Amino acid sequence: ESGSGKGRVAELLHARSPRAAQPFVEVNCAALTAGSLDAELFGQDKGTAEENGSGAHREFRPGLFEVADGGTLFLDEVGELDLDLQPKLLRILEGKSFRRVGGTQEIFANVRLIAATSKDLVNEVTAGTFREDLYYRLNVMPVYLPPLRARSREDLLELVARIIDELRPILPDAPTAVSEGALDRMLRYGWPGNIRELRNVLERAMIMSRGQDAI
Repeated sequence: ESGSGKGRVAELLHARSPRAAQPFVEVNCAALTAGSLDAELFGQDKGTAEENGSGAHREFRPGLFEVADGGTLFLDEVGELDLDLQPKLLRILEGKSFRRVGGTQEIFANVRLIAATSKDLVNEVTAGTFREDLYYRLNVMPVYLPPLRARSREDLLELVARIIDELRPILPDAPTAVSEGALDRMLRYGWPGNIRELRNVLERAMIMSRGQDAI
């Protein structure tokens, strides 16, 4: 689900891997149009106005697969990937090479790919909006992140402590202890926004509790 910490887990997988010293690059597939995402992922070669037909010169830029070479590329919301781009992603996963937009040269990249989605990709395959071969190629080592409401009391308490530690430097006058009553309410709440909502609530509570001994 959205807000369940997929990006954080991707960062941890990278940080604890042999690739930790190399780049960690993240892109949200839902935040860009198909054309923009094509150039973002695979880069583009320099071209003339006549070649690209837009009346403007196409500038060279490397794609994120090149930027992440040796490291990790995190594709968030991969279920939103345009159908026209899915074969290009499958090609680089199978052959480790790609071509920039407008280019003819084969470029090789050694990248660990981590993909995340809040969609049920099996349903997307059935509906014809996600390629079946790409789904099976991505589904090598699936990791399911449960929503916050399905986590244990111990998990929630650990998350509360971790988030408060992260917020402490930017809210130096705020309390870092949480009263039993506040903890009880947090444990009974369903958290539809998951960890993102928990962080927002704790940040607001710390701001409003300044000058007190506890939230």
